[in-house]
Amino acid sequence: MSSLTQTQQKALLFASAAALRLLLAAAFPTLPPLLTGRVELSTPVNSFKRLQEGLFLYDNGLSPYDGGLFHQAPLLLPLFSLLPDPATYPLFTILLYTILDLAAAQALIDIAQSAQASLSRFYSSPRKHLALAPIYVAAAYLFNPFTLLTCLARPTSVLGNLFTLLAISKACAGAPITSAFSLALASYVSLHPLLLAPPLTILCYDVVSARSTAQSSDETPAKQTQSPSAAQRSLAAFATRQTITLALFIALLFVLSFVLTGQSWSFLASVYGTRLLLPDLTPNVGLWWYFFIEMFDSFRAFFLAVFWLHMAAYSPALTIRLRRQPLAAVMLLIGVFAIFQPYANVGDAGLWLSALTVFAHLADLSRYPFPALSALLYTTFLAPAFYYLWIYAGSGNANFFYAITLVWSLALSVLLGDFLYAVLRDEWELERPEMKGRRDVARI
Repeated sequence: MSSLTQTQQKALLFASAAALRLLLAAAFPTLPPLLTGRVELSTPVNSFKRLQEGLFLYDNGLSPYDGGLFHQAPLLLPLFSLLPDPATYPLFTILLYTILDLAAAQALIDIAQSAQASLSRFYSSPRKHLALAPIYVAAAYLFNPFTLLTCLARPTSVLGNLFTLLAISKACAGAPITSAFSLALASYVSLHPLLLAPPLTILCYDVVSARSTAQSSDETPAKQTQSPSAAQRSLAAFATRQTITLALFIALLFVLSFVLTGQSWSFLASVYGTRLLLPDLTPNVGLWWYFFIEMFDSFRAFFLAVFWLHMAAYSPALTIRLRRQPLAAVMLLIGVFAIFQPYANVGDAGLWLSALTVFAHLADLSRYPFPALSALLYTTFLAPAFYYLWIYAGSGNANFFYAITLVWSLALSVLLGDFLYAVLRDEWELERPEMKGRRDVARI
């Protein structure tokens, strides 16, 4: 493969990934419907089956939100109504999701090529020469088993993940408007990507500022130098414009949804109220459902606020602490979403695990990759077995499945903490070069 050009390598990679997905769907026609019903992949807010129910109501002139089962964005309905019946022609939907996966892989290539993971405006990693080639980053995503299973299960969260990656790639390219539009689409589909707004704004501002500085390099040093107060004002102005742009795009999507649903705002409560208030406690690989099954109603509102505050608090904290590495803050937040969002699924975890390869230059600083990845493998095989014992065999209970999801979340949390440690250790060694490679340091 090294003898091929980059364009040929990408074409071969994309063709192989597409062929694998289509061949699996064609060779095993019962596999996509089987995976669509798996709670590890499909949740009440992204299920392809529930999307079909919403489409049936939509095609028959009824409100898809009247039945209380459809909790997905209204603009998805006209998109998927253009496809042939998936029960009769399933390959068309698999083809659509394959194209979405290829687009997400291209976004990851763009993110890796920007080198923002190791060489940002205020930070240059001493390990930047160890960065992985973009083609391998895309391969890690396209051939990730979790990504592959998600493509065959066809949850609508794939669209949210694609728009999230597009928002990141456009921020890395210094395109604030397209980044804001992509983030608006991701938030419209999945809600929680809205928490990426602070670090993405910082990332985009740094790229735009670095580009402006490079273009004005022929000016006098006095003009090139910007005081700290002026830089803060400039960042504040940029953040204000970006926030207004994001809000306008979201408002536009809401207005289009209002028109599509017959001038009704009922979709707000069904789509976003479901994520915020958790009325549907269908089991999934997340941490919320079992906790709120056991919760007394008098404490429900309080703990909903606590759970959401816990997840939301990571956004400003990581943005402030990792000011010099905003892309690292973004990747850490994607990992937080994979663990702590209300309706977690394997597809979001697969996205984060694949995106971590952008920071492959920090691999030698990780401490617990083997036990964490082993635990993920362990839970991947045991979760379906425990769910079967609970639901079908009747020889177990909800504790069986919830216990294995706790192990799953623990493994992801270890990887998240390990990644944060690697990012901070890399910063620390840059400030203290004499400590590079030493493992006898108790703390940073």
